[in-house]
Amino acid sequence: MTSRSTRLAKSAANYPRSLLPPCPSNSATAATASCTAQPTITAFYHPSRRRNQSNWAAAMSAASGIFSNGPDPNSPIGVDPFRTVAKEMKFLTKNIRQLLGSGHPTLDTVAKYYTQSEGKYVRPMLVLLMSRATALMPSTAERTQVFGSVDTPISRSDVLIDENPSMPSPSALGSLANDTAAYRPEDSDILPSQRRLAEITELIHTASLLHDDVIDHSQSRRSAPSANIEFGNKMAVLAGDFLLGRASVALARLRDPEVTELLATVIANLVEGEFMQLKNTARDEKNPVWTEDTVQYYLQKTYLKSASLISKSCRAAALLGRSEPHVVEAAYSYGKNLGLAFQLVDDILDYTVNEEELGKPAGADLELGLATAPLLFAWKEESSLGELVGRKFSGEGDVLRARELVAQSSGLEQTRALAQEYVDKAIEAISAFPESDAKNGLIEMCTKVMKRRK
Repeated sequence: MTSRSTRLAKSAANYPRSLLPPCPSNSATAATASCTAQPTITAFYHPSRRRNQSNWAAAMSAASGIFSNGPDPNSPIGVDPFRTVAKEMKFLTKNIRQLLGSGHPTLDTVAKYYTQSEGKYVRPMLVLLMSRATALMPSTAERTQVFGSVDTPISRSDVLIDENPSMPSPSALGSLANDTAAYRPEDSDILPSQRRLAEITELIHTASLLHDDVIDHSQSRRSAPSANIEFGNKMAVLAGDFLLGRASVALARLRDPEVTELLATVIANLVEGEFMQLKNTARDEKNPVWTEDTVQYYLQKTYLKSASLISKSCRAAALLGRSEPHVVEAAYSYGKNLGLAFQLVDDILDYTVNEEELGKPAGADLELGLATAPLLFAWKEESSLGELVGRKFSGEGDVLRARELVAQSSGLEQTRALAQEYVDKAIEAISAFPESDAKNGLIEMCTKVMKRRK
């Protein structure tokens, strides 16, 4: 009898990669070469004999066991990524709240609502780790920046008419630099612009959460009532718009056109990805049939909605540090592959982790009519899932039936194998970086992505 690991290793075919995000072609260095070698989206061998699972609990127990077998704990090197950039992370929430201040008290409250309970801060941590890891490499120009310039307006205040009572006045910026050790340039190899970039990425991410919660009619976020429940849909949407506005202002004050272009494109990508998510297939048929493009469509959506922010902010961090072009490309490749893996693991958790541990409703994707990676892989094995996908699991018993079919299939295994492949590519992308705690932290983030439970 063929073992599961052997079955997963057997590749029947490779999906066409036309819908995958393009990877810049530059084979001048090993780091860039790893970017060019995109992960293969493998159609794994499907055994003809289904697993004989007698009930749903047994199926989920098996699926959880599959997921818990993460990467080898002895590889890569175990480093606490947070500790590596703890000094910079210490003031992250405070600085974000300063950026979000509004003269309107209600808007001020709603805009800062999701900052009351700190999130995982994965995205800003990755920006800071990438900034530190690339600081050890040759730069195209001197890595210097006057403190306070990231807060200095470009236009006159009477033109901007933008009241932000939470932001320190320009005259106070000098004392802020002296009082906050983490923000003294002479004490850190992470530039003020890179630290601000980390805050901007969290603003954009939080804005997307506010909008997503309205679209998805979410009831909770970070184990508390979601903003749309607490304040209503209109205020939640406006607060999300306000966060994007504040992020755009902060982005402009970095005074780097390429970085501005990158992060502005992320905002557009988020909207494009959300539109793609409204459909489970490219044509959104009533009774769709699985094709090789089915998974490709989903991966492209996933890149736009989830991986774009991570990949482009990692690239922006390297750009702000004046890194060489091949280093910039390696930073982008790392973020792209890690971002895709992050979402694929999230897809698995929706099937294998309960609501209490996850911190949000488990199984919410199917309830919203969304077919994620585990179901798409299961669909290839069980064609009857197409009818459920076509009506977005709206029929009586559709959600339970879909979950049972996913558990009986190799969908969860294939999703995890694909996530691992992306993680391996992320680690490969930064293999040429000098050894440092920051590099090890980036590698450890890959391990944590594969092992996370929420």
